[in-house]
Amino acid sequence: MDRTDKPLAVGTLPVGWVARALVVAALASLVLSALAGWRSALVNVVLATGAGHAYNVGLKATPWSWVPYTCGFGMLPSVVTLAASPPHWAPWWMTAAGAALGVGAHLLNALPDLADDEVTGVRGLPHRIGERPSRALAAALLTAASALAVAGPAGSPPAWAWTALALVTVLAVLTWFGRGRTPFRAAVTIALLDVVLLTVA
Repeated sequence: MDRTDKPLAVGTLPVGWVARALVVAALASLVLSALAGWRSALVNVVLATGAGHAYNVGLKATPWSWVPYTCGFGMLPSVVTLAASPPHWAPWWMTAAGAALGVGAHLLNALPDLADDEVTGVRGLPHRIGERPSRALAAALLTAASALAVAGPAGSPPAWAWTALALVTVLAVLTWFGRGRTPFRAAVTIALLDVVLLTVA
């Protein structure tokens, strides 16, 4: 209730709306997961969506706040490949790239709220290591995800993939050494490029 920037906490967003939205989202997740096949459904509900619930229930306030992001993002490629014919786990490099992207996203997402979270008792990994180390670690992880997405697939990477990786390198430098909002914007751009690279892969 100390977060005056959160509409639910201050009452500008009705609790009933949120409750109904949660029910609809939960049902949609179960139904859509089931349509993809029992393997995909099990991985999505237990390891992907389940990881998100574990974060919200309590892990977000511990040094292990990064674990649900590792699990959730890392398992997403397998949610897709387990629905294929024949079903199979995603290759290791895609799982690792997803996990790196997830932890990088966690660090970035926490940065704007570090001070407010401290007030409410939330002290995850980003809060414990601080703003600048979190930013540097996020840049390193997002860059690693990019490298895995480019080098992981079989065959020689196309020219555009190398171009994207070069752009990621430039953005990583801006993330480490930029000032003001530039590091955050650069890191978010890397994350978006990672998503594109993984989707194409």
